[in-house]
Amino acid sequence: MSTMPMEGKTEEELWSLYKTTRDPVIRDAFIKQYAPLVKYVAGKVAIGMPNTVEFDDLVGFGVFGLLDAIDKFDPEKNVKFKTYAVTRIRGAIFDELRSIDWVPRSVRQKTREIEEAMRGLEANLGRAASDQEIASSLGMSDTDFQSTMLKISGTSILSLNDVWYSGEDADKISIGESIESPQSLNPDTIIEKDEIKRVIMGAINELPEKEKKVLVLYYYEDLTLKEIGQVLEVTESRVSQLHTKAIMRLRTKLTNLRKGIL
Repeated sequence: MSTMPMEGKTEEELWSLYKTTRDPVIRDAFIKQYAPLVKYVAGKVAIGMPNTVEFDDLVGFGVFGLLDAIDKFDPEKNVKFKTYAVTRIRGAIFDELRSIDWVPRSVRQKTREIEEAMRGLEANLGRAASDQEIASSLGMSDTDFQSTMLKISGTSILSLNDVWYSGEDADKISIGESIESPQSLNPDTIIEKDEIKRVIMGAINELPEKEKKVLVLYYYEDLTLKEIGQVLEVTESRVSQLHTKAIMRLRTKLTNLRKGIL
């Protein structure tokens, strides 16, 4: 039982106390306070997932991320706990989804084919390929290509949680964690620790403008696909397509760059 008085203390003071004491009563208070955040993140992840993925399972996976966030949060790093926890919760959910291999094999195969087409076209063109160019290289009609992009859109979110290692096991960087606000999308503003982050940010900056906006609004501003559609004045399905293409372009760029920087 804790002997630490909690009443009258600010959250900042409680975090400082927890960092030095690891008081289980403070930890339980944080778990209770931020439990709704797990359901919120799980709800966002659930959008576009197949019916075989249960919302309650996502919440259960996310709880592990919340516990991890509470244990590892450093209040001295000038990052809000909510921002830090969202990343950890989302990452825990995707880690578990990857482990149960929920993506249908046919979808994985089609995703690889499109990414390979993008990679080849970008190398030849020196720029982002258009939908028509990608569809043509795959021998698909524009309609079939758009339909295929919608089918795989529920799986593309996983890609942003791929982990890159910058030399040490403890120094892991998620692509999703590297997306910053629109005001700080310049790779030069990122601290020296992160050569990989700079590469990721450079790749994001080279995306077509609408795709870049979708990533920033979804992962940084924390908007839903529907809300992004209202901001960009396009349909939710169009946002889903833009999101999917943005992730695939990023993966293509990072695959090409990875061997040179790791």
